[in-house]
Amino acid sequence: MAERPVHGRTYWVLADCWNLVRRGLTHYQRQPVNIAWALGFPIVSVLLYGYVFGSAMKVPGGGDYMDFLMPGMFVMSMAFGFINTATLVVHDSTKGVIDRFRSMPMASSAVVAGRGVTDLLLACVELFIMMGTAFVMGWRPDGGWGFLAAFGLLLWLRIALIWVGVWLGLLVPNPEAAGNLFAVAMPLTMISSIFVAPQLMPDWLGFVAAWNPISSTAAAARELFGTPVGSDDSWVEQHALLMSGVWPLILTVVFLPLAVRRFKNLSR
Repeated sequence: MAERPVHGRTYWVLADCWNLVRRGLTHYQRQPVNIAWALGFPIVSVLLYGYVFGSAMKVPGGGDYMDFLMPGMFVMSMAFGFINTATLVVHDSTKGVIDRFRSMPMASSAVVAGRGVTDLLLACVELFIMMGTAFVMGWRPDGGWGFLAAFGLLLWLRIALIWVGVWLGLLVPNPEAAGNLFAVAMPLTMISSIFVAPQLMPDWLGFVAAWNPISSTAAAARELFGTPVGSDDSWVEQHALLMSGVWPLILTVVFLPLAVRRFKNLSR
């Protein structure tokens, strides 16, 4: 009998991760209602906020508010994604799927990474749909490398928040509790520069909004897209490109190990 090829640990981690990615994509394929909601919500958000706020807000330093808003909407969609991640993870946990994974000879990190890669692929599709909707509404960003860099920064934020979602999904007791995370996501996005420049807020609130990690990504995306950025009075706003890379890195360094450790200690 021919001997099975011997592979290293890295090979099996990647193989396990890919199998879990296939599983996640198959679930979306067999439950089109879920993916329709996941991709339909961004379209409704862009249309709603764009037309409701579009003629009522002003941008510090001048510029069209629609151009100011659109990059912020992309960031909001990436930020809200951690709720979907947490909901899917806690659903697997309460249904016994996670316990089955833990009983199998597979890498613990692959379970966390597989969820992350699946959500990242969905985030790419979501961004393309949102940008297409914004383009139809009249949003015209600068093309070239700046556009690609902004797209990459948006996904970089989403990657960091995936680990937050996985950790919370392994922490909360049921899907209903995961749905309540919306109460956390809403203030996180509202107290930021997504909709309004921090300079238009009260001083103390503007300070909090400016140092919100989401604000850094929003400001950096506006700069790279060539759209109005508002004002840059504070240090963190003046270095938005730097901080848009640093904040997600910090979140990843903190929450990725926490997610893997939580997965390993579920039954202890």
